[in-house]
Order: sequence, then C-alpha cells, then structure tokens
Amino acid sequence: MKSLHTRRGGFTLIELMIVVAIIGILAAIAIPNFLRFQLRAKSSEGKTNLAAIRTAEEGYFAEFGTFIVSGAVPAAGIPGTSKKPWDVPNAGCPNCFDTLGWSPEGDVYFQYDTVGTGAAPETVFTAHAVADIDGDGVNQEWGYVHPLPDLTGSQADGACPNTGVYNPVTAANDLLSTVGPCNNVSGQSVF
Repeated sequence: MKSLHTRRGGFTLIELMIVVAIIGILAAIAIPNFLRFQLRAKSSEGKTNLAAIRTAEEGYFAEFGTFIVSGAVPAAGIPGTSKKPWDVPNAGCPNCFDTLGWSPEGDVYFQYDTVGTGAAPETVFTAHAVADIDGDGVNQEWGYVHPLPDLTGSQADGACPNTGVYNPVTAANDLLSTVGPCNNVSGQSVF
C-alpha cells in the first residue's frame, strides 16, 4: 500500500514564509540602528578634530604668544553627507591650519574654522566644526570657546555664542574650554 504523505525533505511554504518574516523583523530593527551608528561615527570626526585644533592652538600660543585665526576649510562650503577634500594652503600662509602644524587625515565631513578678536596678538579664539551629515538641511555645529583671562567668556564671535558651548545640565551655553555642541540640537537631531 502506498502512503500519501511521504515527506522527502525540504521546507514547506509556511516554514519559508516564517523565516522570511523573521528576517524582515530583524532587518527593520537593525538597519535604523546601523544608520544611527554611522551618523554618530561621522559626528565624532568634528569633535575629535576640534580637540586636536584646540591642542595645536594652545601649543602655538605657548610658543609664540598668539593664536592662529584661520578661515573656513574646506573653502568650497559645508561638506554635507559626503566627504570633501581638505584644502592644501598656499606655501607660507600665515593664517592657516598648517601654521599650527595640524591637518586632518584625508577628506572631511565637517568644515573647520577659528575666529579671534581681530586684534594682534590674538589672545582668545573659538574653533568651529559645521556639517550637515544627515542631509536634513539642519547643520550640526560643534565648537570650542577659549575663555578670557578672567574666565567670563570670550570676545571671539563665531558659530557658538561667546559664552561657551551648550551645557545639557543647565540648558545654556556656558561651558568654556570644552569641545561640545553649539546648541541643543547638534548631535541629537537624528541620534
């Protein structure tokens, strides 16, 4: 007698549909998390490079008694969602990041600049990093505000208020000598 229900191996359609549904659920959870991690990694470039600029500025000031004020680099504008090449300055440029002995490794997501009082020698400065890494039209702005000798703020003007970078504890821009966001949405809009 012949059996009607002999199974030769393989998967049924229902088993395959269940596997596909599980993979879809895992992808729906993993992909947004992966994109957030990518944006955090891109954002960390700005903070890391600002800390390096701060260190280079402090070293230059200790040796020469002035800070270097540099225009925005890359000069072509804010990079956005893709990296832009770092502009190599003309030889002997007195107000360039190369004078500090600093440049990033390769292309950058952020545009960097330093601003001072405009009076020589520069005794205060702010450093900025600006990008639109998530492409939403809202710039992410990181900064460093070097304080005046009386530690009350800075005379420098730039992307961050001269009172300091954003402090989430006080909800005000009152952190001096700290690399941080210039406002409450920088670094938070998509993360």
